[in-house]
Amino acid sequence: MTPRNKPGKMAEETNDRTPSKASEKESTTADKAAPGTGETPETSPQSGEDGDLVEKATATDETGAKESGEEDKDPETQIAELEDKLLRARADMENLRRRFARELEEKAKYAATAFARDLLNAADNLQRALDSISPEVRKQDETLEAFAAGVEAIEREILSAFDNHDIRKIEPLDEKFDPEFHQAMYEVENTDCPPGTVVEVVQPGYLLHDRLLRPAMVGVAKGKLNEESVDTTI
Repeated sequence: MTPRNKPGKMAEETNDRTPSKASEKESTTADKAAPGTGETPETSPQSGEDGDLVEKATATDETGAKESGEEDKDPETQIAELEDKLLRARADMENLRRRFARELEEKAKYAATAFARDLLNAADNLQRALDSISPEVRKQDETLEAFAAGVEAIEREILSAFDNHDIRKIEPLDEKFDPEFHQAMYEVENTDCPPGTVVEVVQPGYLLHDRLLRPAMVGVAKGKLNEESVDTTI
């Protein structure tokens, strides 16, 4: 007669043979994470707040490192650096002040440039009017003489106003031609003057302080041909 198994012992054997649901879940998760399957376990992404906290902590560490580096310096070295920065700032402010003062001075100095240019034509017309009257005709006609004297008085007033504002006339007759202040209109041949000499002044020029208002229109002596330098070969 075969003895029956006890109920408690049979339950233990059944539990050993049948895996629990928890163990099945663990094995399934392990299989998903196993290498070679091409699948990776899901991980929760780092939230934005955590990223901001990491960046703030990094910036705080860098700031603290800088401050600690400055504190590690010798006090005398720090004082010397601050004095150097102060001197540089003062030098920059002084240069800026001088530049502004120079610009204001130049604006005030050359403020009458456009107005002076407009008056140059009036002065030229007065001179042309006087040149159109010959001295002989003035002596013969008293009315014409009085008219010419009035024109000369007006011209003197304009030239006096020019002098008061440092506007100077350029009349380079018999002077060396200077392209910075003169404008050559033509060349004059057969002159006894050296080449490049101003032999005629068509229209005078003017300067405002050291700035050119208008160049002088001139005729320049032409150099003579050197016969020895002429190539006569055919």
